[in-house]
Amino acid sequence: MHSSHLLLEEPIRMASILESSKSSFFPAMTKIVGTLGPNSRSTEMIAGCLTAGMSVARFDFSWGDAEYHQQTLENLKAAIKSTRKLCAVMLDTVGPELQVLNRSEQPISLLQDGLVILTPDKEQNASSEILPINFDGLAKAVKPGDTIFVGQYLFTGSETTSVWLEVMYKTTLDSNRFRIVQVSEVKGEDVVCVIKNTATLAGSLFTLHASQIRIELPTLSEKDKEVISAWGVPNKIDFLSLSYTRHAEDVRQAREYLSKLGDLSQTQIFAKIENVEGLTHFDEILQEADGIILSRGNLGIDLPPEKVFLFQKAALYKCNMAGKPAVVTRVVDTMTNNLRPTRAEATDVANAVLDGSDAILLGAETLRGIYPVETISTVGRICCEAEKVFNQDVYFKKTVKYVGEPMTHLESIASSAVRAAIKVKASVIICFTSSGRAARLIAKYRPTMPVISVVIPRLKTNQLKWSFSGAFEARQSLIVRGLFPMLADPRHHAESTSATNESVLKVALDHGKASGVIKSHDRVVVCQKVGDASVVKIIELED
Repeated sequence: MHSSHLLLEEPIRMASILESSKSSFFPAMTKIVGTLGPNSRSTEMIAGCLTAGMSVARFDFSWGDAEYHQQTLENLKAAIKSTRKLCAVMLDTVGPELQVLNRSEQPISLLQDGLVILTPDKEQNASSEILPINFDGLAKAVKPGDTIFVGQYLFTGSETTSVWLEVMYKTTLDSNRFRIVQVSEVKGEDVVCVIKNTATLAGSLFTLHASQIRIELPTLSEKDKEVISAWGVPNKIDFLSLSYTRHAEDVRQAREYLSKLGDLSQTQIFAKIENVEGLTHFDEILQEADGIILSRGNLGIDLPPEKVFLFQKAALYKCNMAGKPAVVTRVVDTMTNNLRPTRAEATDVANAVLDGSDAILLGAETLRGIYPVETISTVGRICCEAEKVFNQDVYFKKTVKYVGEPMTHLESIASSAVRAAIKVKASVIICFTSSGRAARLIAKYRPTMPVISVVIPRLKTNQLKWSFSGAFEARQSLIVRGLFPMLADPRHHAESTSATNESVLKVALDHGKASGVIKSHDRVVVCQKVGDASVVKIIELED
């Protein structure tokens, strides 16, 4: 196992644990992705989420229509304006998700050892005896003894809100009573299952997951394409969360589709790993994707429970070494209805940070949770405490060793900037960048201080009109651990004269001072391009 809990080697004073946490403009280096929904879509609530530390807003199209999500997005824009907090937009696809439709919305009680039929006949009303599903190929995909899970908003692990089914078979003896004959109860397109636990399913829509079963549906469905084209394009989404990514080809096909949509050619694709098939092809998926989301809801039931932590550690290590953002989901499920996380959940958040995650994704906790703002704030505080004991020295050495020699020019500059910042105890690293790549490389080495990424806009044309780049690059750094972007004046260029560089640097320093991360007599490391050369310099601020 490659990764380990990167705790500081020196003993932690027990008294220091009781010291109160200091508030900061940057609540934590680890980013928080919040899913906006019924309980978190008003302008006031979104403003609270932004102030608490949310830097990416996720729009889940498994439910709600484009008009509903558009209104939420308009509220997000208003909240960004009022709080002056930048926020990126992530569109989450439905993909080959199997769903159970409960049109009556009446609670459905399922009793242990009873039988229930899964049918593709959508005209059927959902009940304790029959559950209509949106896929007519389930009977061909499963066999007797296979496991199927059904739950609302994926699977929280609560046996009362999720049901575990087993595709049924009957064992009988033949007339000579010498052999056991298995009689399958997979009939036609219906699947008969035995209920393994008593549960009550509430709501209009449930997710169905056939454990370790390949579902022959496209990863990017026609419905997903329609949503991306009709909603994603006009809103210039920053990230596409590709649900149920199973192969690198899934990412390539999604990227090819985005490239045809003009404005979305810059949209980053985050592959969502949700099953064993995605786990098996993880290395090739990582190579193709811009980032990874470890979706532990489905993955946690596709894998044996004792194996989940192994995949998390190995996957995060691989993402870290590749310099690609890694996002972990399903960390504080109980905060959907409670003001405090359990002790295990709080530890889980901290371990995700110590394992190397860039961001924590909150789903039901903010979508329909009672305390979305408090949840974001609590997760941010836990992340901040974990970052204090992250062993950057060990991580830095591992990363340098992994990169090997000779390093590329940019890699050398990035690692040198981080090494210098740590040696001189700089309060912040300021990086001038146009594409965002230099800033992401610096963040890859996990400096202990924030990295202010000064994005210098570039003028570009499609032969019909001129426009500035930079907005995408700035927002897309909001999912990278330790990166905090600001857009520079478009009249300045990344390779401009020293006078204009000094002007942009002054703006960045003023931003750092206003944020409270830079004070008088602090040292600051600056990484910038001057002509054809890349320069790392250390400046000490006066009063």
